[in-house]
Amino acid sequence: MTVDDLIANHRKIGIDSNVFIYLFEGKGPAADAAALLVDAVEAGRLQAVFATVGLTEILTRPASVGDGALFERYVDEVRGLANLVLVALNEEVAIDAAWGRSGDRDLGDAVHVATAGATRATAFVTNDRRVRPRAGIQIVVLDELVA
Repeated sequence: MTVDDLIANHRKIGIDSNVFIYLFEGKGPAADAAALLVDAVEAGRLQAVFATVGLTEILTRPASVGDGALFERYVDEVRGLANLVLVALNEEVAIDAAWGRSGDRDLGDAVHVATAGATRATAFVTNDRRVRPRAGIQIVVLDELVA
């Protein structure tokens, strides 16, 4: 699948924190795919949602090494991205995430997917192959997005 295919098939997507981590810290095909995806969002070719729990996930490494400048840069990059809506955890999403978390699913992943569902996104882009699809949401693996 290409980013253009994603755009053709989905008007709104959810984005996992690992997409931003690849964009900010990665090299190679996954970082390139993340850049193409974020550029499409920035240009308004896609609307995107991002669960605020993802900020915690993105900011953990800069915080753990005490890099305040990098921490602030990441915050500014995410907050400043046009056509990206940050969605706070609410009661509806928390309940849906609990249902979605059955088994060994990571809490953060369950919140991300529930957030996508609550905002009527039809795809969720992640590089975690363990994330399971749910009704109405296609899971798109970042590594499988090509130019």
